[in-house]
Amino acid sequence: MADRQREKGMEKIMDKKSVGIIHTTPATIAGLTALAGEVLGSDIRVFNILDDSILPDMMAERDVESVRQRWIGYARNLEQIGVSAVLSACSTVGEFAEEADRLLEIPVCRIDEAMAERAVEMGSVVSVFATLRSTLTPTVRLVERKEKASGREMSVNTVLVEGAYDALMRGDRRTHDQLIMEAVSAYMAESDVILLAQASMASAIPDACEGRGKILTSPRLGMEKLQKLLNAGASERDW
Repeated sequence: MADRQREKGMEKIMDKKSVGIIHTTPATIAGLTALAGEVLGSDIRVFNILDDSILPDMMAERDVESVRQRWIGYARNLEQIGVSAVLSACSTVGEFAEEADRLLEIPVCRIDEAMAERAVEMGSVVSVFATLRSTLTPTVRLVERKEKASGREMSVNTVLVEGAYDALMRGDRRTHDQLIMEAVSAYMAESDVILLAQASMASAIPDACEGRGKILTSPRLGMEKLQKLLNAGASERDW
């Protein structure tokens, strides 16, 4: 009886348009859930998984293989409950998302891939900003891969915004945003494109700020890329 009830519950999940989002900080959950409804449709069902132990482990370079296995396990669990795609909300573990995409039958997207692709199209001097050191290296690797694939030559600056992540974790988003904006302003003139590596940084840039057109953030671009993947596979999957 219990097995039949679980099977019926699974059918109900698979009958709905659904995606899974894997987070490493609670700061991204509300914003990305709302954005999914806006970009993917108001009928979208979002399954959020949060593991806030991942970033401390990655920052300390501690048990990275265990983190990798956990992250891919979360993506596999989401596939098993019937979501149509998985989005990684964290750039630090973006390479784990790429590996999961190769292993699973559903698309697994890193939120910053579309941003990196756009950056390569926009100019030859890219400045990458992050509030966590653990995010800079994988983001720069991604940009350099996209650069190589495009055949273009680029110069990449890396900027760690000290203190911003700690402020965010204290609930002080105002200071977090101010520190990012000050750092971005210092590199604005010399950069063709400014890339904010973490989804949690997007709130720092007001729509009306000077030079907004050259500043890229990942949430909307990543969600729009996910939408394209879902639309491309819609004829092959029952939503």
